[in-house]
Amino acid sequence: MIKKLRKKFIAIAMISVIVVLTVIMTAINIANFISIDSNAQKRIEILEENGGKFSDKPFFRDREDDFKENKLSPEMPFETRYFTVTLDSNANVSEINTGRIAAVSSSAAEDYAKKLYEENREKGFIETYKYTRTESDGKIMYIFLDIGRELDTFYSFFTASVIISLAGSLLVFIMVVIFSSIAVRPVAQSYEKQKRFITDASHEIKTPLAIIDANAEVIEMIDGENEWTQSIRKQIKRLTSLTEKLVYLSRMDEDGYEMQMVSFDISQATEEMTELFNTASQARGIKLKTEAEAGLSCYGNEAAIRQLISIMMDNALKYTNENGVIEVKLKSAGRSRIMTFYNTVDEIEKGKLEFLFERFYRLDKSRNSETGGHGIGLSVAKAITEAHGGKISAESTDGKSIIFTVTLKNIPNDKKGNKL
Repeated sequence: MIKKLRKKFIAIAMISVIVVLTVIMTAINIANFISIDSNAQKRIEILEENGGKFSDKPFFRDREDDFKENKLSPEMPFETRYFTVTLDSNANVSEINTGRIAAVSSSAAEDYAKKLYEENREKGFIETYKYTRTESDGKIMYIFLDIGRELDTFYSFFTASVIISLAGSLLVFIMVVIFSSIAVRPVAQSYEKQKRFITDASHEIKTPLAIIDANAEVIEMIDGENEWTQSIRKQIKRLTSLTEKLVYLSRMDEDGYEMQMVSFDISQATEEMTELFNTASQARGIKLKTEAEAGLSCYGNEAAIRQLISIMMDNALKYTNENGVIEVKLKSAGRSRIMTFYNTVDEIEKGKLEFLFERFYRLDKSRNSETGGHGIGLSVAKAITEAHGGKISAESTDGKSIIFTVTLKNIPNDKKGNKL
């Protein structure tokens, strides 16, 4: 249990860290790209306003306020690499200006413009160039701005941020693994004290129970059996069952606890265990029906599975209404074995009923004295199921019945390598 808790703590911590780092990294890179795009757009707008070119030094002096407002450097006109292609009214290239860029030839610039014209694209990106289309006096001009250096910087920053985030996540993982044992230590100590208390208390209770049982037997020998001695024996039986189940649960929760697994006939086990409840169900007018596929094998602890079936049958018998119905089914589903326990009830909450597996939870507290339950049987059933790598669930679809589904995972070979 402590190992599971520690694994969950590590998983939750790492998921939280990864989510936060991913959000931060994504936000920073998006903001970075938006900044690059915005800066490029401002330069294109200036080029567009100025007929697709930058003037010499007087250009900055004439637009000094505009540059400051857009946070542009006065060196921007001399650092910017761009080219333009102008088409006439017949879509023929009339002018190509590649004087401010060395990486693009006139023929390449013409190809870019023709491609954009044919695709009727007005603005966007083509390779490492941000472009826009303007029209004036029947002519079309495509302005291409080279942002290759900015994109290289963006990709370098993006790569670095990913690497740093992964390295940071790995470092956090190592630290969480190291310090998680310290974080769960108080829980582990409390849990150990709880287990020790349950074990010690169970042993301490057994002695007085044995003495009380012996005294009741002596009283019956002297005065004969009566309702008081019967009540004493009934309560002794309940307390003995409770202490045994508490010890069993405590043992199941121990880290490293393993059951001895073998291949056994689960069909036969199901039929034999349900048959034990025929007399009790008939006495209450309850119809008990069992449908089990013949010859199904299961790899697990046979005694524990039989105990599981007994717990589920005992629970069904306690809470089935008078003249109600109990149906037990066993079938295979691939490598799994599925058992369902259905029974009618007077009234129950609709939907998933996972809270029934909580320790000391009882479905009908008003019937405690009548049923003799103490709300721990289903917890034991869940522990047995999970010890076999399976799942157990409870659900009511109509509020008048309940169905428990136990799924046990079978494996194709036993420990000796024999097929099941």
